[in-house]
Amino acid sequence: MSDPVDWWLRRRRDPFRKFFSDEFFEEFEKLFEEMFKDVEKKFPEELIRERKLPDGTTVREAGPFIYGYSVTVGPDGKPEIREFGNIKPQEHGKQHFEITDKREPLVDIIEEDNKIRIIAEMPGVEREQIKIELVNGKVQISVEGDKKYFKSIDLPAKVDPEQTKASYKNGILEVTLSKTKPVAKSGKHIKVE
Repeated sequence: MSDPVDWWLRRRRDPFRKFFSDEFFEEFEKLFEEMFKDVEKKFPEELIRERKLPDGTTVREAGPFIYGYSVTVGPDGKPEIREFGNIKPQEHGKQHFEITDKREPLVDIIEEDNKIRIIAEMPGVEREQIKIELVNGKVQISVEGDKKYFKSIDLPAKVDPEQTKASYKNGILEVTLSKTKPVAKSGKHIKVE
C-alpha cells in the first residue's frame, strides 16, 4: 500500500500537468511533507504509535483525536456550550489548536435546591483509576491509565466536603455534593441606656 499523501498528490497532479512543471510538484510535495512533520511534532508522544502491516512495512498512526461539544439551555434561558475531548481550539494569533494526551470528558452540572450533581462520561476506565478532588471551589476529576481524563469544574455554590458522594457505573461518573446552608443572620436588639 502506498503512502496516502503520495497517492493524493499523484491523483491531483495529472489534470494540471499541462500548467505546472514536475519541479513545481516536487517542491509542493516537499513542502507538504515538511508541514506534516511539523504538525506531528506537536502531538503528545502517547498519541503516536507504530504498527507493522502484513507486507512488513511500518505505519505510524496518531490519535485518537477527540473534539466535541454539548449545548444546553441554562436556567436563565441562555445557551451553555461545554467542550470535551483532547483538542482545544486556541485564540487567534496563536497556534490554532492544542492537543493533549488527556481527554476532557463530557460533563453535565445539575444544580438543585440543596445539592449539585456532576455527571461525567468516562468510558473505558476502572473505578480505582478515578481521582476526585475538591479544591478552592472547584472539583477536579482525573484518570491515569490507558485512557487519561482531566476536568476542572467551577462549582456554582459552596459545598460541604464531608457530604460528598461519588459513584461510577458503565462509564458514567456521578458526583453528588451537598450545598452548605447559609448561616441565618439573626438580629440582636441593643438596649439604649
